[in-house]
Amino acid sequence: MARYLDIHPVDPQPRLIAQAAAILRDGGLIAYPTDSCYALGCLLDAPDGLERIRRLRQVGKDHHFTLVCADFSQLSQFVVVSNPVFRMVKNATPGPYTFILPATREVPRRMAHPKKHTVGVRIPDHRVTRALLEEVGEPLVSSTLLLPDLEDPPTEGWIVNDLLGNQVDAVIDAGDVGTEPTTVVDLTGGDVVIAREGAGDASRF
Repeated sequence: MARYLDIHPVDPQPRLIAQAAAILRDGGLIAYPTDSCYALGCLLDAPDGLERIRRLRQVGKDHHFTLVCADFSQLSQFVVVSNPVFRMVKNATPGPYTFILPATREVPRRMAHPKKHTVGVRIPDHRVTRALLEEVGEPLVSSTLLLPDLEDPPTEGWIVNDLLGNQVDAVIDAGDVGTEPTTVVDLTGGDVVIAREGAGDASRF
């Protein structure tokens, strides 16, 4: 059964954040809230984390995973960021946006897009998620918690626990979240392409 962690959304308890971080460091998969909706997350070196997410989501090898980062310094280790892209991303973060960019060598080949070698990155505006990222000191490999038999992601931790309590290692409950995933902005070409409109305002791009 998953560890159920009820964490305060404004003042996260360090003890519970440390427990969630320990589960991640042990190779665990967690369900956690963000500033858009619930997500599934693990660390880059989790031995079977990506496959567990793919099985839950029922997605193929070309699924774009996202690296959820604590700050821009961390983000820039994993993607190639030109000066114009830097300004655009910096102005929109933290927030409910995912940016698709060319991956650096720090990104394992199994995680990057198999043909394009790109990866999604984002910096969330959610206190619990940011506290967790600071505690583990590295990004979370993440994917929207959108299950194949549901139209929308679940919005409450207890619902997530009912759905996935036997398939993840921890569920973080920090109050209700939305149902819209992030707005996805593809910056790999010469033009800005809105690959998905979601919780973030796409008109700013």
